[in-house]
Amino acid sequence: MALFTIQNEFRYEIVRKIFEGGMGIVYEAEQHGARDFVKRVAIKIIRPNYGSQKMFMDNFIGEAKLVADLIHTNIVQTYHLGEANGLCFIAMELIRGVNLEQFTEQLTHRKRVLPLELAVFITSRVARGLAYAHAKTDKFGHPLGIVHRDVSFKNIMIAFEGDVKLTDFGIAKACGFLTDQEGEVVAGKPDYMSPEQADFQITDKRSDLFSVGVVLAHLLLGRNIFKGATAEESRQRILHQPIPDFRALDPRIDDQLNDLLHHCLAHDASRRYGSADQLMQDLEYYIYHGGYGPTNETLGKYIRELFSQEPVPVAPDQSQTKTLILDAPAGTKKPPAL
Repeated sequence: MALFTIQNEFRYEIVRKIFEGGMGIVYEAEQHGARDFVKRVAIKIIRPNYGSQKMFMDNFIGEAKLVADLIHTNIVQTYHLGEANGLCFIAMELIRGVNLEQFTEQLTHRKRVLPLELAVFITSRVARGLAYAHAKTDKFGHPLGIVHRDVSFKNIMIAFEGDVKLTDFGIAKACGFLTDQEGEVVAGKPDYMSPEQADFQITDKRSDLFSVGVVLAHLLLGRNIFKGATAEESRQRILHQPIPDFRALDPRIDDQLNDLLHHCLAHDASRRYGSADQLMQDLEYYIYHGGYGPTNETLGKYIRELFSQEPVPVAPDQSQTKTLILDAPAGTKKPPAL
């Protein structure tokens, strides 16, 4: 087979800021190609003060390489890792929608309660994406051992078409891709992390399933039962707070769903679901065993009505608007022992 290289120029024009996190900024951008080709994408850029630190930069690049081959309908796709003007950036799938934090804020604003079947459906799609990621292997068939470690409201997107997407593998654990200090540094959001994360222990895929349980409980109750006034209080609640009888907190929750939640939220990982596939199957059985159940279209119709098509967009940050041109191819510290 003849080998050839295509030399081309990629140009990304920043349109507006979408989201600003602790270590990175995400923009909406236009990718321009040959013959007036234009594609809307999301551009993730690491903050300059972190970009100068080798570990953060290595992990930023590692994240891009890790997710490059994660191609699944319930995971935000990565298109390109580039560098311009001294900045590394990741070009990703642009989701026209909101994250779960924005979604639930709008529910509160509209004084609405999310239908139980939609809460379970959203969670089942997250479990579906995780099942794919957890099972991912390298080109030689060796398991990558991916653990997301940051399954939370901010990292779950809902498109206005109803697609649910898991994003931000920036602190994921995977063989050979990211520098990791697990056991010494807490990774993740305190009120969504598993007890083993909160206790500086080594995690596996069951840690993500605890986080999925927190997400489901949060969607059902409209609040996170583990969230404290401070990150440390949240961590302590994760470690020590008994898991409640959810039937007493929401009369819509029946025995089957209460058992499912407890199976996710068991403090002892050995008592949790063994895989995201098993969790997904139980979630789907719960909403579909009687026949018809929610679909992407059902969720899409609900979210479009909730936001009256879409939320007010973030105003463009003119100071950040710029064109990137390149040629292709080109936490919390562990306390000392007492």
